[in-house]
Amino acid sequence: MDASSPGTLLDLFRAGRLAADYPRVRSLLAEATEAELQQVGHLLCRLDPDEVLRHHGDTPQVRTAVTGHGNLAMLTPALTAELARHGLLLRPTLTDFDSYVRELSDPAGELHSARPDLVLLVLDPMVVLDDLPTPWTLDAVRAAAEHRITLIEGLAERFVARSDATLVVNSLPLPRQLTAQLIDYRSRARLGMLWREANARLLRLGDSLPQVVALDLDPLLADGVPASDPRLGAYTGAHLSAQLLAAYAREIAHLARHLVGRTKKCLAVDLDQTLWGGVLSEDGREGIEVGDSLRGKAFTAFQRVLAQLSSQGVLLSAVSKNDLAPVREVLRDHPGMTLREDDFVQIRADWSAKPGHLREIADTIGIGLDSFVFVDDSPHECGLVRAHCPQVDVVALDGEPALHVDKLLADGWFTVRSVTAEDAERTALYRAEAARGELRTAHIDLDDYLQDLGITVTIGPVQPDEIARVSQLTLRTNQFNLTTERLQPAAVRRRADDPDASVLAVHVSDRFGSSGLTGALFLRRTADVLTVDNFLLSCRVLARGVEQACLAAVLHHAKAQGADAVEAAYRPTAKNAKVRHLYPSAGFEETGGDTTSTTFRHRLEQLPDVPDHIRLIDRSRGAGK
Repeated sequence: MDASSPGTLLDLFRAGRLAADYPRVRSLLAEATEAELQQVGHLLCRLDPDEVLRHHGDTPQVRTAVTGHGNLAMLTPALTAELARHGLLLRPTLTDFDSYVRELSDPAGELHSARPDLVLLVLDPMVVLDDLPTPWTLDAVRAAAEHRITLIEGLAERFVARSDATLVVNSLPLPRQLTAQLIDYRSRARLGMLWREANARLLRLGDSLPQVVALDLDPLLADGVPASDPRLGAYTGAHLSAQLLAAYAREIAHLARHLVGRTKKCLAVDLDQTLWGGVLSEDGREGIEVGDSLRGKAFTAFQRVLAQLSSQGVLLSAVSKNDLAPVREVLRDHPGMTLREDDFVQIRADWSAKPGHLREIADTIGIGLDSFVFVDDSPHECGLVRAHCPQVDVVALDGEPALHVDKLLADGWFTVRSVTAEDAERTALYRAEAARGELRTAHIDLDDYLQDLGITVTIGPVQPDEIARVSQLTLRTNQFNLTTERLQPAAVRRRADDPDASVLAVHVSDRFGSSGLTGALFLRRTADVLTVDNFLLSCRVLARGVEQACLAAVLHHAKAQGADAVEAAYRPTAKNAKVRHLYPSAGFEETGGDTTSTTFRHRLEQLPDVPDHIRLIDRSRGAGK
């Protein structure tokens, strides 16, 4: 990408079209280099977020407050560009130099007043080093680190008690200038130990406080990113290098993408020269490279990474220009393969266009194309997918298998806050969906199919170990999500603990086994009215009557508890159109609304029944059907 070439961002900016054409930015930045992103970031910083939203009101914006010890002005352009790469809009608040203690503590301060979704507490080594005497000792470093880490722990605890925002805290790079001032190796090793002990406390904040994300900078530094620029540190107070802040911004963009519900779910991989070396149709099963050969080891390493991702809930699918039978034979029988046929939820191998296959896979497993990442070594195939499936993110490999892993992992496509029990079983759950599809094909009549499934729906108060999964549903569910309100675990927990509210978890099972925790209802009681703040279900259980069973349970429960009515709202998005008639179909009457939402009311006079083919277990009131 050349920012100054015709049709690019600079042209759009000069023509006054950048806000109006903001959706184009994502594709324009798809292959931008780090240097180009730095240039573009300064350009995008000049955009007014409100102007973008006037043109494209559905653009996800991320309110981000940045605070810390040093000068962080270079971070805003980097964050702006990185979020734009993923189709997101940054609304930043940058607090004053070294104001983090005041800003995190003061509920009336600039940071809290900005109502951020994301708060970045950017720490640098000077938070410790500025407290050292001259000359200093290891004991002085230990005391300074203890003082600052204890202060930061207290700030984090107080902040999360007052705010629903996600707070990001990073580890501290250990400057070589510090260790080099010690002339004996034993003291240098002891300094390294005490510094790492301090960082371990910072990283543990992510375990002790669910609202906190702890970001370890060591992996970024291990990739050769310089921790600091001595001149910038001395003259401007910028104690982290521009390169490190850019790498930090990329990590934050992965988190931001997750917070707005844009985490990817399915990795679609090419086979020839991607999963294995060689071309199966030309080289045959024995001729492909995988296993112990020189190049084969690189492909095996790539497969091992895919297996690791799959074990945490990433769905794998294969899309290849090959005949299906030999592909299945390789996946089933080749001794060098790490991945096997059962590791893939879908395999598409023929000579048709790959964009069509991606659409077929999306329809079959019931997720949107924007949940896909496509990986291929062919520039032609990558270009076709970009052109015909612009929602899909493309990872273009360059023919060097040793670089496959780095290219795939560079953008953290599947980053989540935590992995749930359902994530570990996701491939098996989607393969069970294929079995349900085969059963559906075997039945001419839909009612017979549903009766044969033997569906059980269990509704009950969310349990402590289910909080993370319910939060994940709010973040990742787009099609059956009545309001698309995104909630972090702490926000779900607060609602569950509220005596005037409740969070109900929905579990679904049938003859093929459990589908897991697949839905949630957020309810609130005021006076004689029960309000459904949100209702969401995984796409895996749609069109089986589960939604009707859940609403019937809520309405019957409200009536039994003496409520006069149940109210609810539907907020339309680009993806949830299929549920716009849900409330009217259950007997709700439209009562008002505006361009952003429609409100409904059920008077509880005629209550719907649970569908006959569903067994409902309602643990929210101790009754069953």
